Amino acid sequence: MTREPISAAFECEQWRSGERELLELGPALAARVLFTMTLINRFEHALLSLKNADCVWGPVHTSIGQEAVAAAPIAALREGDLIAGSHRAHHQFLSKVLYHAVAPDWNPLEAPGGEVSVPEAAAEAVRRTMAEIMGLAPGYCGGRGGSMHLRSSEAGVLGTNAIVGGGIPLATGAAFAQKRLGTGRVVVCFFGDGAVNQGSFHEALNLAGLWKLPILYFIENNHYAVGTRAEAAAAVSRLSVRAGSYAMPALIVEGYDVPALYGATAEALGRIREGGGPFLVEALCYRHYHHAGDRPGSAFGYRDKEEEARYLEKDALKLLAAEVQELGLIDAGAVRALQRAADEVVQGAVRYCTEEGDTPVVRAALWPKGSTVREGFRSDGRELAALRYREAADFPQTRQIVFSDAIAEVTGRWLERDPAVFVLGEEVANFGGGAYGATKGLPKRFPDRVLNTPISEAGFVGLAGGSAMAGLKPVVEIMFPDFTLVAADQVFNQIGKARHMYGGTTDLPLVARTRIAAGCGYGGQHSMDPIGLFALFPGWRLAAPSNAFDYIGLFNTAMNSLDPVLFLEHHSMYAKKFPVPTEDLEYCIPFGRARLAAAGTDITVLAYGAMTGRLLALRQELEQRGVSAEVLDLRTVDLPGIDYEAIGTSLAKTGVVAVVEEAAQWQGLGESLSAEITGRFFDLLDGPPGCIASLPVPPPVSRVLEQAALVDDERILRDLEAMAKRSWR
Repeated sequence: MTREPISAAFECEQWRSGERELLELGPALAARVLFTMTLINRFEHALLSLKNADCVWGPVHTSIGQEAVAAAPIAALREGDLIAGSHRAHHQFLSKVLYHAVAPDWNPLEAPGGEVSVPEAAAEAVRRTMAEIMGLAPGYCGGRGGSMHLRSSEAGVLGTNAIVGGGIPLATGAAFAQKRLGTGRVVVCFFGDGAVNQGSFHEALNLAGLWKLPILYFIENNHYAVGTRAEAAAAVSRLSVRAGSYAMPALIVEGYDVPALYGATAEALGRIREGGGPFLVEALCYRHYHHAGDRPGSAFGYRDKEEEARYLEKDALKLLAAEVQELGLIDAGAVRALQRAADEVVQGAVRYCTEEGDTPVVRAALWPKGSTVREGFRSDGRELAALRYREAADFPQTRQIVFSDAIAEVTGRWLERDPAVFVLGEEVANFGGGAYGATKGLPKRFPDRVLNTPISEAGFVGLAGGSAMAGLKPVVEIMFPDFTLVAADQVFNQIGKARHMYGGTTDLPLVARTRIAAGCGYGGQHSMDPIGLFALFPGWRLAAPSNAFDYIGLFNTAMNSLDPVLFLEHHSMYAKKFPVPTEDLEYCIPFGRARLAAAGTDITVLAYGAMTGRLLALRQELEQRGVSAEVLDLRTVDLPGIDYEAIGTSLAKTGVVAVVEEAAQWQGLGESLSAEITGRFFDLLDGPPGCIASLPVPPPVSRVLEQAALVDDERILRDLEAMAKRSWR
């Protein structure tokens, strides 16, 4: 046995400051940090009082005890740098919006008379933050985000996130965008110790290390999840050592050590700006209260009062106030002035959000109108108003093109015309055009914009989402639809909800593509049709073109859209040829407009994707059975955007409708679409809508069993004939 030692070099240090480092902060910076910490502390206590008075709906995760872990690091950022946070992020959000509202050199102690002058813009930021947490219309997200989903694009807050670890891939995507756009900005992603055990953490850090992205990952290790200690949840005692797996250095600091927090962040930011790639800082801190609410953890039995007392002795706010006085940086009168100013700003926010009286009551005039709750889950479409919409009949000169080549051609056209566009996914830059030829010729033409990713769906889909929020236009290939489940948090909780959750303050110009492989023998975990799953999240638009002409037109519309769009591409069409315009690749097809694929009088048949071609091929057999079928190709299939007008027009002629799809029963659109049609067009129907779909089982690998599971032509013919002749069921 030959044994060769392997070196695993990893740069990791723990920093502790002394008097010299505190003095080096200087009076102005020390005063700014102390004011911010004090304001955060007063703000959080005010929120707890409002929560106890039933003025805050939902949980309140306070940062009392962790004030320094926001105020000091964010003081080291430049204007324009971005942050992202977790569910416990009031302190980070307040720090960022406050520093944005004041001048970079603001010294709160410069006002005459020894008082503190707080700019009105800073007080307004505190009012808007409190309003948001209370669910009120003047809040940053119109009250939709509340305590856990805070966002301010103008201040550089990408968004805070209620899913543990959920925001890490998005922040990584924002860092990817900064590098692509050459902004020189750095992203700081704050998260707790629990997130370090999430797969999204590892996938995102791997991508950041691989691509040397300008991002600082900042762990707030407060030693507890809800009640589980960090050492009971991780196999390593120092969470920051995990940075070594992803080619990034790490620093460890104590959460009560303000100069070290500031200095470690400044060191990391400097090295990132010099092109050193990502960095990780771990701050060892402590929350003084339980996970949510105003009771200590000892009240719930998972920690004891002695432990809490020890950490109270090391409280950063108390220590900093004492130390700046001992060293003569700020005198006692100035410290009291900072405290009075923080109290007044917070109480001003409370007065703004509540009615006058002995008991706090939410100011009724500030509630958002309930009628607006349906608004804003997707763009209002203004960005599409000037598009040039065309149909196939508008182009007399055509050429034949293979479906997969059409995907590559229109993608390449967008790479040519818009530098914000890039393509990423597994194997997209290999084999000259990806695993299926859908990027044919593009890797050679755009080697730095057609990017292979690791097998890491949550990581690269989340990165695409974050980059879209930060100004890029990603086209992301998900190799098989089943793999969207691996990335489900990013696809649904993040991308699918972000616009509405953040009050319409973010666009998501992202196109995702996936190839449906039903009928290929790939088995239960590579063969699903995800349409019903995506349809549950109205933030997504869904495109299911049945031919190359429609693909090009819908892709152009999607790339102009500010919403995320999923393209469902059936494998059976990839090698088929279709006519497209000879020279024009610029035309668009509108979302929500069905195509009359064939006129008929006896039954309306709704289809999408490859099923449209199957039904057109079956029409002759239906006619021999005495059935005239009208086939509507839906083309876009998100439930809010389906062309119900075209369906109603057709139903007025036929009186009966069927949804035919290859997706498994209850996993497709049929049941939901049938219910919607019944509600809208009950008086036009001679009978209930029919749903013709595959069996509700995962497709087996066996050729015989797979064919038995998938809906076949004979069943389609039999059921459509029965429905058309009013003998259905």
